[in-house]
Amino acid sequence: MIRPTPVLQYWKLGFAFWRMNAEAQAIIMMRMAGMAGLWQLAPGESARMVSEKQEAFARSMVQAGTAVLQGKRPDQVASAALGPLGRKTSGNSRRLGRALRRQMF
Repeated sequence: MIRPTPVLQYWKLGFAFWRMNAEAQAIIMMRMAGMAGLWQLAPGESARMVSEKQEAFARSMVQAGTAVLQGKRPDQVASAALGPLGRKTSGNSRRLGRALRRQMF
């Protein structure tokens, strides 16, 4: 039997998804601006934006699968799946943001 999920957990999960999506949009904007020549991207950034997704999604699937096999609640499975993706978008957003600030100021 599936245990009920506390409402706060759904709020936290929703916020985590929102944050990841906002960071992903910022990353896309910064990379597209770099490709358009508005600022200089680091060497290999174009290749990185493709290769990093494979690793993040693979880790996401493994962690979600592990959570399912452990009998976790649906919100816990979704949180486990979101973890690697959220860490990647958060890291990329910080890294690209710092690079952009260094070039602007």
